[in-house]
Amino acid sequence: MTNPMNPDDMHALVDLLAPEARQRAIDALALKDPQAAETLRSWIEQRDGLRELNRSVLDEPIPASLLQAAGRFSSMQQDMKTGWSRFGMAASVLLAFGVGWLSRGELGADPAAPAIATKAMAQHEFVRQASFAYAVYMPEKRHPVEVTAAEQDHLVQWLSKRLGRTLKVPKLSTQGYELVGGRLLPGETGARAQFMFQNAEGQRITLYLGAVDQRMDKIDQGGTGFRYESDGAVSSFYWFDQGFGYALSGQLNREQLMALSTLVYQQL
Repeated sequence: MTNPMNPDDMHALVDLLAPEARQRAIDALALKDPQAAETLRSWIEQRDGLRELNRSVLDEPIPASLLQAAGRFSSMQQDMKTGWSRFGMAASVLLAFGVGWLSRGELGADPAAPAIATKAMAQHEFVRQASFAYAVYMPEKRHPVEVTAAEQDHLVQWLSKRLGRTLKVPKLSTQGYELVGGRLLPGETGARAQFMFQNAEGQRITLYLGAVDQRMDKIDQGGTGFRYESDGAVSSFYWFDQGFGYALSGQLNREQLMALSTLVYQQL
């Protein structure tokens, strides 16, 4: 290389990523360049200081809840791939069947069927993302939220601006739950928000929400309605209304989660 002491080489050396032969060459060159040697020394001190700062956390095993969440996320991706593959095959069969009958003049095709199947998969993906977000952040002790309930006004203003709609935090104190705080999350169609609540026993639930295709609102011609899904220990009630999706997730039985979802829906 024309410039063996370039920053990339130095960073690779500090991060212990340089090949052994290259590392020896950089070390030798550093002895001839006092300024570079001093920079390397300060970077190494900074690296070691950052590692020591949270050494106890760094050495901890990965929490089982995060491993389970990662497994669910991998399963979710596989389900989506399988689902789209099956949808493609089903659509091909439907199309062939419809064309055949239309050529005989005995049956009309339903042009809305593929669109309905696509929307149903999008709804399922929404609630799976909500369940995954719950599984990731529910066990957190130090940072379960980005902004705490102590700054609720700021939290609501910030998330409202990012989601492009005035948001409201439901009050669940009658059911024993108080707001912990909230955070911003990515979604398939833009930003999503998550509000976390906790009761006196430490039980947590999350409300996940964000913009969706408005056509998802009335997929089954029934308008806004609750749907229930359980993914192992995590259960969710979810619904769609005026271009927004909502999912309340927790490790509760169906009746408890339904009561909380009804309270949330009435306030939103």
